[in-house]
Amino acid sequence: MFIQIFSTGGTIDKVYFDALSEFQIGEPIIGELLKDARVGFDYAIESLTRKDSLELDDNDRELIRSRVAACPADHILITHGTDTMTVTAAALADIENKVIVLTGAMQPARFRDSDAPFNVGLAIGALNSCQPGVYIAMSGRVFAADGVRKNRLAGKFEGV
Repeated sequence: MFIQIFSTGGTIDKVYFDALSEFQIGEPIIGELLKDARVGFDYAIESLTRKDSLELDDNDRELIRSRVAACPADHILITHGTDTMTVTAAALADIENKVIVLTGAMQPARFRDSDAPFNVGLAIGALNSCQPGVYIAMSGRVFAADGVRKNRLAGKFEGV
């Protein structure tokens, strides 16, 4: 299986710059996560944006949508910020004949207590087992993209 990975930024790629006392979006980290996991499939990574998902706009979502639609791969993984992941997923809903899974992290992947490696593994499992459609892999579950929301208070995704 070949997986095309599109990175959009979000918490999963955030880096803490001590001198600046703030987070910034760094290089996509998913390649490091997959290397550490010693995966047995081929993949390519393309960075589309380096933004917090709250900064993504309609033009960014159209870029994501057009790249996914034009991609010859049938299995698409999108790393994305959690705040507007469902909005981007909705923009992809009419793309047919592809398994599209969005995932991200509540804590930067570079943090020891990050959920990023678990979420990426879950997303890879979803790509291997789901029928064509758009899904969100977060909080230990794979959700249909139109049946999930982020519960900020609980710090997890849940079905609606």
